[in-house]
Amino acid sequence: MAQLSRRHVLALGAGGAFSAAWLRGATASEMPAEAHGMSAFGDLKYPADFHHFDYVNVDAPKGGTFSLIPSVRAYNQSYQTFNSLNAFILKGDGAQGMDMTFAPLMVRANDEPDGMYGLAAKSVNISADRLVYRFTMRPEAKFHDGTKLTAHDAAFSLTSLKAKGHPLIIVQMRDMVSAEAVDDATLVVTFAKGRARDVPLYVASLPIFSKAYYASRAFDETSLDIPLGSGPYKVGKFEVNRYIEYERVKDWWAADLPPCRGSYNFDVVRYEFYRDRDVAFEGFTGKNYLYREEFTARIWATRYDFPAVKEGRVKMEVVPDDTPSGAQGWFINTRREKFRDPRVREALIDAFDFEWTNKTIMYGAYARTVSPFQNSDLMASDGPPPPEELKLLEPFRGQVPDEVFAAPFTPPVSDGSGQDRSLLRRAQRLLSEAGLPIKDGKRMLPNGEIFRIEFLLDEPSFQPHHGPYIKNLATLGIEASVRLVDAVQYKVRQEDFDFDMTTQRFSMSATPGDAMRSFFSSQVAATKGSYNLAGVANPAIDAMIEKIMAADSREELTVACRAFDRLFRAGRYWVPHWFNKTHRLAYWDQFGHPQKPPRYANGVGAPDIWWYDGGKAARLEQAKQP
Repeated sequence: MAQLSRRHVLALGAGGAFSAAWLRGATASEMPAEAHGMSAFGDLKYPADFHHFDYVNVDAPKGGTFSLIPSVRAYNQSYQTFNSLNAFILKGDGAQGMDMTFAPLMVRANDEPDGMYGLAAKSVNISADRLVYRFTMRPEAKFHDGTKLTAHDAAFSLTSLKAKGHPLIIVQMRDMVSAEAVDDATLVVTFAKGRARDVPLYVASLPIFSKAYYASRAFDETSLDIPLGSGPYKVGKFEVNRYIEYERVKDWWAADLPPCRGSYNFDVVRYEFYRDRDVAFEGFTGKNYLYREEFTARIWATRYDFPAVKEGRVKMEVVPDDTPSGAQGWFINTRREKFRDPRVREALIDAFDFEWTNKTIMYGAYARTVSPFQNSDLMASDGPPPPEELKLLEPFRGQVPDEVFAAPFTPPVSDGSGQDRSLLRRAQRLLSEAGLPIKDGKRMLPNGEIFRIEFLLDEPSFQPHHGPYIKNLATLGIEASVRLVDAVQYKVRQEDFDFDMTTQRFSMSATPGDAMRSFFSSQVAATKGSYNLAGVANPAIDAMIEKIMAADSREELTVACRAFDRLFRAGRYWVPHWFNKTHRLAYWDQFGHPQKPPRYANGVGAPDIWWYDGGKAARLEQAKQP
C-alpha cells in the first residue's frame, strides 16, 4: 500500500460585476437581482449565459457501463462494504454513489477553486450583509416519480440535515440559522453573523430530498429502501456488501442545463466492493470492473504485466495531480494519557524511517508529506513567519511552542538504513525527558505500565508498512502491534475514538473553510464520528480556524492557512506518511475522456465527464476472440 484514496479566475461580464459588488461590501441595490452562481469571494469564471463547462466534451455520447471500486468516501461510507442507502447520517455504512441520485441547489465547476452554478436553483440573491440567501427554484426540477421539486423540499432537506444528519454535516451547518420556503419557487436561507465564509457553498451543495417521501419514514434510520431522488442517476440493481448499480435517468430534467452538458454520460455506473486490495486487483485483471486508480506502488510497479496490458486491451496512464494532496499519516489519539506529551509523539515520528520504507516497500514512488496542505501554496514556507503571519500568531506567544515563531517543523530525513541510530537515540532521549524510563528492556509509562501501542487497521495490504516501524519502536522498548478488523468494526472504533494510532487520509479544498472544524477543532474533538482523530483541542488552532473562515480575500486566506500550518505541525499530532503528485490509472480500453482533467476535480473526473466509446468497445471484444 502507498497512498490512501482521496476530494482563481476573475470573471468578466455578469460574473465580474457580481465579484466587484461582493468584494467591496455592496449595498442591497448594487447586488444583482439574480446571480447565476456564487463563490467564496464572489469570483466566477463563467458568465450568466455560459453554455457548458470548458473541460467537458459537450458532444460525448451516452451509453455503456462504467464500473469501479470506491476510492473516496464521505460521512458514513466505507471503502469495503455497504448496508444502507442512507448515506448522509451516522448510522450504517452508506452506499457509494448515492450523491448521484440527488440534485443540490448548485453544483461545482471543477476548473475553479470554489465556483458554483445553479442546478435545482436557477439563481440566488444575496443580502448586502451576506447573511440571507434567497434562492429561486427551477420550475422544471422534479423527482424521479415526476413530482415537482420545490423550495419546500429544499427547506425540509436542509432543516433535517442540520438536525439529524451525520455529525460532520451538523458541524458544518452550525452557522445556518434557518431554511424556509416562502412559496414553491422561493427558498430563503439565513446564516448567523460571523458565519464561516464557505458555509453557504456547503449548504448549496447538499442533496435535496422529497419532503413527501419522508412524511412516513424516519429520516435518520438506516434503510435499503430506495429513496426518491432527483439527480442524473437512480438506484438500480444491488446486493448488500457486494455491488450497487446506478442507472442514468434518460429523461432527466437537468440534462441540458449548462452545468450538466457533457456530464453523466454512462447508462450504468457500478461500484464493486472488496474486503482485500489484492483480491480487488485480481478482480480488475479478470474484468470484473473496468476502471481502477492504483494507490499501491508495489502493485503498479510489479503486477501490471498481465496479458490484457501487454496486448493493449488495458490502458495505463499517469496523470499529473495539481490539487492539494492533503494529509496522510498515522494519527495519534491524544485523548489517551500516554500520548499527551508532545515529546512522546515526536519520538514516534523519529522512529519511522520513511526513506527506507519508500525505497524498499514503495519503489521510491513517493515524497514525504509534511503538511495538511501538502502540494499547495497554503503550506507554511521555510524560515520564521513573515510579518503578516506573525500578526496572527503573536497573541499566542508563550501559549504555543517557541518553534511556531521559527521554521515550521519538518519530519527528519533518515539515512535510509531502516534503523537510523542517530534518530533512534534522539527518540530515546525524548521519551526519557517525558518521564518514560526503560526497565528490564521495556519502556514504562509514568503510571508504571508498559508502553504499548496498537495500530488499528481495516485491510491487510498496509501491514508491510507497519512491520519495520514496529521493529524500530521495539528498539525504543515500546510494545507495538497491529489490530486488523473488518470494515464495520473499524468504522465503529474510529467513530468512538477507540484506538491508539490509525491511518487517515484527507485533503482540504483549494479554499478551505468550515470543514477545518471537522478535522482540527476543539469543538469536535469529543464529537462521535468526527474526523478529528488525533483529538486536536488547541485554542490557538481554534482561533486560526476562525481566521481562515473569516478571510475576506484569497490573500488573507493564504496567510491564515500558513499560520495554522505552523501551529498544527508544532503539535506533533501525527506521524506523516507520503504523497504522490500523479494519478495512476488503469482501465479497459472502452472509454473516452477529456485530454486534461479540470484542476480541481476530485481525481480525474471519472466517471462524471468520461464517456463510453462504442468503437473501442467493439475492438476490445474482437481482440479477445480466438
